[in-house]
Amino acid sequence: MSRFMSKKYASLVPYTPGEQPKERKYLKLNTNESPFPPSEKAIEYASEAAKSLQLYSDPECTPLHSAFAKMCGVSEDMVLATNGSDEILNFAFMAFCDAETPAVFADITYGFYKVFADINNLPSRIIPLGDDFTIKITDYFDAKGTIFIANPNAPTGIALSRDEIEQIIIHNPENVVVIDEAYVDFGGESCIPLLNKYDNLLVTQTFSKSRSMAGARLGFGIGSPSLMADLKTVKYSTNPYNINSMTMAAGVGQLLDDEYTRKNCLTIAENREFLTKELEKLGFTVLPSKTNFVFAKSDKMEGGELYRKLRERGILVRHFTSERISAFNRITVGTREQMETLLLAINEILDKEV
Repeated sequence: MSRFMSKKYASLVPYTPGEQPKERKYLKLNTNESPFPPSEKAIEYASEAAKSLQLYSDPECTPLHSAFAKMCGVSEDMVLATNGSDEILNFAFMAFCDAETPAVFADITYGFYKVFADINNLPSRIIPLGDDFTIKITDYFDAKGTIFIANPNAPTGIALSRDEIEQIIIHNPENVVVIDEAYVDFGGESCIPLLNKYDNLLVTQTFSKSRSMAGARLGFGIGSPSLMADLKTVKYSTNPYNINSMTMAAGVGQLLDDEYTRKNCLTIAENREFLTKELEKLGFTVLPSKTNFVFAKSDKMEGGELYRKLRERGILVRHFTSERISAFNRITVGTREQMETLLLAINEILDKEV
């Protein structure tokens, strides 16, 4: 840190993204990317948009908003495209939290929530997950703050039902409830159908996981027109041209090929069940996942050691050092071939330890 860094950020601990190694080719099962390329329509639309990069992108994201709103069954004034779902989440921290309205979230969840609270100098209230790593919904009743819930949760993969989320919304009528649905397409229940009932619900989604566009950086917020107006105020006060033209066009192309996305999600879900069963045969405990990853621990090897031994073999998974989850590794679900390669390596590692 230089001597010029503002003191208000002196104690800031930034979010740690998953490894993106360049020194060798790895089987990357650590950042929950899709093993499938974007839709051909997405690539075609992005290529066409590249011909006009001398012009600013549309700050209203008109074609993209129209396509996404149609897919969600909502009006266009209920959606807002952002530079990844991280941006819409940060906008929500900025717009709906303050000194009197803390951010409320779980102790084991998406690590960026704490960073967003800290960088915006906001108070937060952190609620521990249960011993089984589930969210107890009554812990969030009358929370007296803006609630942020990843559903399905990360890194656990466990999902709440839409009915459970609705109870949290009902019991917090004076505060915004933000449901981060980054992984919802792999088996969770979206809360978008609740938007016409509750004006304090904000749903966020991303194109990074199910829609195969992690490198494009595209996310969305979906909520009441009044919430969207608040978030647009933040957007236009920071970066009006937050979505570049190629990403915008690729997003439209991807949405127009929703059958391709759904097919890929079904394949991932099938491979997730295969991986879960095979890991359990090896003595692993695997939490029930509705995402494109599994959260698993071995009864034969500590989580960090297994992570390191897999890395030595050219396979990356995600290990967290937090005490409550250090025994686990988060493993991205890829193709069947990738899962078989992983399982072969795990078998070899465990056999050597016996």
